Parts: sequence; C-alpha cells; structure tokens
Amino acid sequence: MGEFTGFGEETTRFLADLEANNEKAWLDANRDRYEAHWMEPAKAFVEAAGEALAEIAPGVNPQPKVNGSIMRINRDVRFSNDKRPYKDHLDMGIWEGDDKKAAASMFYVRITADSLGLGAGNHSLVKERLTAYRDAVVDGSKGSSLIDAVSTVESAGWELRGEHYKKTPRGYEAEGEAERLLRFNALWIAQDDETPQSLGSPEFVDYCIKGWREMLPVHRWLVDNLQI
Repeated sequence: MGEFTGFGEETTRFLADLEANNEKAWLDANRDRYEAHWMEPAKAFVEAAGEALAEIAPGVNPQPKVNGSIMRINRDVRFSNDKRPYKDHLDMGIWEGDDKKAAASMFYVRITADSLGLGAGNHSLVKERLTAYRDAVVDGSKGSSLIDAVSTVESAGWELRGEHYKKTPRGYEAEGEAERLLRFNALWIAQDDETPQSLGSPEFVDYCIKGWREMLPVHRWLVDNLQI
C-alpha cells in the first residue's frame, strides 16, 4: 500500500463524472480510474488517518478495504425509488473496537465532487443500544457528562445531529437539554463544508484529525457508555 499523498483532482473529477454517468456500463469502462483515484488513495488515507487517530483514540481499528473502513460504491436500491446503482461520493469510517457492527461510534469523512463532510458518532442507535442511550441520558452522572460533551462540541462549531422524535419516549422524563437528547434516535456530530485545499495533499490527514479531536468528547461518551 502506497503512502498517502492526498485525494487529487482526478478523484474529484472521477466523482463528478460518475455523478453525470451513474450506470454500470460507464463504471465498467472507467474501472481503472476507480482503482487509481478512488480505491488506492482511500486505502492509503485510512491507514494514515488510523495511525494518527490512535494518538487520541487508542482503540481505533482502521480497516483499509471495502466493507471495512471504505464504504462500498454500490448503493442498496432494494427499497429505494432511486435506482441509480452507485454512490457519487466516497465514504470512509474508522471505528473503535474489534467489531464494526458492535462499535458505538465512528470517525468518518465523505468526499464529493465539490464538498467535504466530516463527522463522528453513531447514525443509528439500534433497539438495545437506544434503550441504553435513553437510560444513560436520565442517569445523573452519565446524563450530565453527555450534556457537557455536547456543549463542548457545539461550542467548537460542530452540529449535533440525530434528533428524530417530537416528544420524549414513553417512560422517560427529563427537562432542559436532557429532554432534547431523549428525542434523538441517533447521535453524531458533523459539518458539511467546501472542499479544503488540503484534500490533494498529505496534510488532509491533519485537517481531519483537527476536526475529529474537537468531536472527541461525544465520541468518547458513546464508546464509554454504549459499546456492545
């Protein structure tokens, strides 16, 4: 695996072309571009970012492969009216712990043709974990530490996402910030922005680490309280 040198213009050009030609015949004809400008830099990034992340989250488990830390380019269209076969973005995620499915939180990045998404957290609190989350929110110590973590990341300019319900779930009572947090069915921090200049250089790893470091309080709370 090569050293990470950045996602160059050929990567964003490939993504733009894929967006305009989202069909199997086109991707088959451009498979060499997919390998050279999607897969290879993604593998190198996961390895480099995982090594850097280990300094602030020692339990991270980077997997530089598809269905590991690199999300599949294929879309799941079984239950969607949108039948385009491919994603027009590149998603990567690095979780903490041995098992991806058991992970409570993940550091992730999304690269599109003209934007960048950076985040950390959990996009879907499954039933057992959702119950544990709600119990933690109304727990005096755990709930207070989550409120402190949320305040820290929001004060740093990040957006907390995952609020879903209009009312608090049956059986739970809380006030203020705890009441808001009970209406979440997922919990992650994110920001969508313009593509940074560092995307095409090795410094892109540093760019991501800076953001992930600011998100660390919520990531840490999820791992410490909801890891399976």
